[in-house]
Amino acid sequence: MNPIRIAKNWMSYRRTMNELGNLSSQALNDIGLTRYDIRNVASRSFR
Repeated sequence: MNPIRIAKNWMSYRRTMNELGNLSSQALNDIGLTRYDIRNVASRSFR
């Protein structure tokens, strides 16, 4: 994997973590997630 791709994936991971982390628990519940799920969802963008 090249460094540029790693950097882009990392930025996507952080963006996803930040955006989901800023949602209320109710909004997360509406989309079928819990706070515990955020890291797992964000890690999919880092693979």
